[in-house]
Amino acid sequence: MAITKANSLKGEIKIPGDKSISHRGVMFGAISEGITELTGFLDGADCRSTIGCFKAMGIDINQENDHVIIHGKGLHGLKKPSAMLDVGNSGTTTRLISGILAGQSFVSSLNGDESIQKRPMGRIIAPLTLMGANIRSIKDNECAPLEIGGSKLKSIHYNSPVASAQVKSCILLAGLYAEGTTSVTEPVVSRNHTELMLSGFGADIKSQGLTASIVGGPKLVGQKIDVPGDISSAAYFIVAGLICPNSDLLIKNVNTNPTRAGIIKVAKAMGGNIELLNERIVSGEPVADIHVSTSNLKGCEVSGDIIPTLIDEIPVIAVMAACADGTTIIKDAAELKVKESDRIATVTENLSNMGCDITPTEDGMIINGGTPLKATTVNTYLDHRIAMSFAIAGLVAEGETTFDDEKCCQISYPDFFKTINTIFNK
Repeated sequence: MAITKANSLKGEIKIPGDKSISHRGVMFGAISEGITELTGFLDGADCRSTIGCFKAMGIDINQENDHVIIHGKGLHGLKKPSAMLDVGNSGTTTRLISGILAGQSFVSSLNGDESIQKRPMGRIIAPLTLMGANIRSIKDNECAPLEIGGSKLKSIHYNSPVASAQVKSCILLAGLYAEGTTSVTEPVVSRNHTELMLSGFGADIKSQGLTASIVGGPKLVGQKIDVPGDISSAAYFIVAGLICPNSDLLIKNVNTNPTRAGIIKVAKAMGGNIELLNERIVSGEPVADIHVSTSNLKGCEVSGDIIPTLIDEIPVIAVMAACADGTTIIKDAAELKVKESDRIATVTENLSNMGCDITPTEDGMIINGGTPLKATTVNTYLDHRIAMSFAIAGLVAEGETTFDDEKCCQISYPDFFKTINTIFNK
């Protein structure tokens, strides 16, 4: 696949379903009673890993493209898998399913690809152990593969050292199997899809300030869920519409949950022409159509409480910053180092190769924008967000941008390059 410079981007697009909500819909449906029906499900590799894990534990799941039906068996209806669960490349699957597995009567194990085997799992091992879970890193390095379960859990109040929806959700899901109330306090509020969705399934779950709490032993009941478009996928086209000349895009049906939508605030802070249209609530989540057009962007600082609301979008925000006048400083984002790749390093490497003046820091990067980009071969490090971010950079770069491996886009956006072709004007 090669990307060349676009003279304009025009059109109306609908992006794939929200990955976070798709994962959770399968998981919560599996441990609920009755049928859960998902429409708009993200049929990507990560979400298929979640389906595979629950099928391996005896849950009947029928999938036809973006329509999924889960035949739930209640909190205690899972069966011991006959083999190690395969989480693929999915950190969400790994951490959330660990909370569910911690409360089962059987022992199970899970593992994933080379990337998953390097991602930090000590951040869930510690709180689950405090709850009485039997959980260990099989290689004793606080990473997957993990062995989990066969224990009776107790409720805790946990002060999380990181603002992570995956850590918070893992503990809350384990709390379903504990007596009493389990709560998690974060340094900054992370995305709240678990709280919103579990409430819809019937859990007694509350959020107050930085703390989320859940009461153990509820009866969860299957739901019908319309999965909105994923703002992390929309982000590429938000940025594309702002930085490409003569562009006007409407991105339909996007989840604009404020715990996820930091990129909208950053785009506005940089002077972007961006507006939300047709705002509404769908299955408990705020949704809108996003209209963007070519803009004269200026650098800004991205830091503090906004970081957890856009952590996955920082690679494409860096591309936007490279195309803005002035300096953009991204900080408080050390979490970038433990994603599918070290995204501070991979963003810096690729933007430098395209001629951008960028300096990495311990917790982010400093980008002096405004220098025209030139094409390169993108080193993706098998990271879907790096591949897609630099495809967008390729739309404004002189020459032909190519990739060492673009197949990693299958993880979250299988039709990404097709979408580009529908709006691309030479």
